[in-house]
Amino acid sequence: MTRRMIIPLLFGVVGVAILLSLGFWQVQRLQWKEAVLAEIDARIGAAAVDLPSTPDPVADKFLPVKATGVLTGEQLDVLVSRKQIGAGYRVIAVLELMDGRRVLVDRGFLIEAARGLPREVTTLSVEGNLLWPDEVDGFTPAPDAGRGIWFARDLPAMAAALKAEPLLIVARTETGDGIEPMPVDSSAIPNDHLNYAVTWFLLAVVWSGMTVLLLWRMRRKVE
Repeated sequence: MTRRMIIPLLFGVVGVAILLSLGFWQVQRLQWKEAVLAEIDARIGAAAVDLPSTPDPVADKFLPVKATGVLTGEQLDVLVSRKQIGAGYRVIAVLELMDGRRVLVDRGFLIEAARGLPREVTTLSVEGNLLWPDEVDGFTPAPDAGRGIWFARDLPAMAAALKAEPLLIVARTETGDGIEPMPVDSSAIPNDHLNYAVTWFLLAVVWSGMTVLLLWRMRRKVE
């Protein structure tokens, strides 16, 4: 090996080492994320407890709760779409508890054709999970107040519009009126570490191949 080949070789070895280390780091991140998701799933599926008086958005996120009250008839619908079903709405309703508290319940999914049908359930005992959704960004349209249609679960704004606490229970049990529960799960939490790891490992393969090719061409020129 000539001296002029040493620098490209070192450059190639260092590059491959860096790319491999990034790949292994992503594998470690994948294991960490899977453990976090398993913990979240276990929390989501735990036995429901009575609704706390002052729940904390961080400590009580995904907390399984149960509550009983009266549906006041005040509600709004959040436009969503489901695979193989199409457009429909998440029904967000006000539940007035026995102690007078007014909280929001995400009752679940209602197909678009059924939106105008009467809803007969008045007294409701619900089990679900507390959630503080983060769905609003700069591209989210403003609600259509006249039709009661929203385009994201903006909890503070929904609570203000319905004069309720900014507290959302996402039902995991049936609440009637043909509304299908859309319970909380961990599927919406991104976990792309495997894809990142594969990408870094493939780049390491490409880098090593380019290094070998460069050294081979340099050697042929010398010969």
